[in-house]
Amino acid sequence: MNRTLTFTCLIVLLTACTPASPSTPEPVSAAEEATLPDTSTAIPTFTPIASTETPSPTPIPPTETPTATPLPIVESLKAKVTADKIVCRYGPGANYLYLIAFNNATPIRLIGRTEGTSDWILVENGQQDCWVNSQFIESQEGDPKTLPIVYPNGFKIPVSPYYGPTTVLSATREGDEVTVTWMEIIVSPGKYENDAMFPYIIEVWYCKDGEIIFDTLGSRFPFITFTDESGCTQPSHGRVYIQEKHGYAGPAEIPWPGR
Repeated sequence: MNRTLTFTCLIVLLTACTPASPSTPEPVSAAEEATLPDTSTAIPTFTPIASTETPSPTPIPPTETPTATPLPIVESLKAKVTADKIVCRYGPGANYLYLIAFNNATPIRLIGRTEGTSDWILVENGQQDCWVNSQFIESQEGDPKTLPIVYPNGFKIPVSPYYGPTTVLSATREGDEVTVTWMEIIVSPGKYENDAMFPYIIEVWYCKDGEIIFDTLGSRFPFITFTDESGCTQPSHGRVYIQEKHGYAGPAEIPWPGR
């Protein structure tokens, strides 16, 4: 009896101490596998979020526009004649009557220039100063552009004692072409020194390539046509003189046509 009980107890103890065998898992279908959570230890990835802030622009330092330094104004300049002979005229242009001629290497003193771009320079000449073309002289002291502007204000051409001024009748424009007509003044042929003299002198400050150019034109008829472009900051203008041997009558201002 006791031996049987002892054997039975031994069997129970051995059964309790033996580890249980792992159970075989049941197979999982593909559909069920797709729903199972992923328990792998993969490193998570992060998608960066774009910033909504607008970056401040880098300030750009202002660019300074260089300004041309104005030339100093001088009272006069020494010069000499470089041509064989040049004519010094009553007014700043080739169509004015001439006063005197200077030979090559003659020393002269320059004392003024015209308003606007021009080749004509005023020369000191006793009681009657006169004008020469700067292309035929050489300054010995500096740039003639440093001379003071004396024309049209500051210098007066001789006044005719025999004729009065004309009257401008019209000034019209077609594009860049300006035509001016004035009242005819009959000047006695005996008052001319030669056939090259014009009874009408037209002074014009016209626009060319964005710059005001001063020029003098001669006409034998009471009208003239010339070019005046657009693009200048200063206004164009002009006037008409009567020319005869003793001087000039006028001027008659041109009412400048608009565009």
